[in-house]
Amino acid sequence: MPERRFLLVDAAALPEVFTKVLAAKALLASGQAGSISAAAGQVGISRSAYYKYKDVVFDAEVGQETLTLAVTLLDRTGALQKLLMGISAAGASVVTITQSRPANGTAQVEVTVRTGTLQMTVEEMLRRLARDPDVVEVRRG
Repeated sequence: MPERRFLLVDAAALPEVFTKVLAAKALLASGQAGSISAAAGQVGISRSAYYKYKDVVFDAEVGQETLTLAVTLLDRTGALQKLLMGISAAGASVVTITQSRPANGTAQVEVTVRTGTLQMTVEEMLRRLARDPDVVEVRRG
């Protein structure tokens, strides 16, 4: 694979689709849009345009996008570690972790992640995390 090269370009010099892709990504990251179709529709682009540019357009002003996950874990040894490994395997990086004291066999965990390097959609990462037997529930926080 060729080496990636990044350029910093004034958004005014680029086609409008790039800023719309950024807007769609922001809607998804904030939870204001529940799906890629909804986000693309809200900003006025096609799903195919979103998919074409989502992994190559980034906002230099914002840096990397962040997303907060609210997770209910079973109170088992290694449950939090497996959750963090799943986040890392998806290509996201952990910014903060807040965990409540376990009660009734579960613990509430809030994890803020950077999504700029995700290797899949946020929805796919959530689905994969939810498949872990120690995860009771995972959702956008």
